[in-house]
Amino acid sequence: MEELVKYIVTQLVLHPEDVTVSMKEESEKVSVITVSTNAEDLGRVIGKNGKIASSIRTIVKSKSSKMRKRYIVKFVEKVQE
Repeated sequence: MEELVKYIVTQLVLHPEDVTVSMKEESEKVSVITVSTNAEDLGRVIGKNGKIASSIRTIVKSKSSKMRKRYIVKFVEKVQE
């Protein structure tokens, strides 16, 4: 599932090298996918009124229904060092 989310997000952003996707198991049936992007690209990933983020979550939900597992997708700004 991480690869699917990373592919979608890297197609949307201006700085695909800054996209990081990580997955953490909350329980046996629930996983959290965290997507961090460059601060400049965060708006592109979320979209107007959150429509793009909602669409990404819908794609993940439809894909995960066959796996009988729930995925939560979170979008965060990458911390610049």
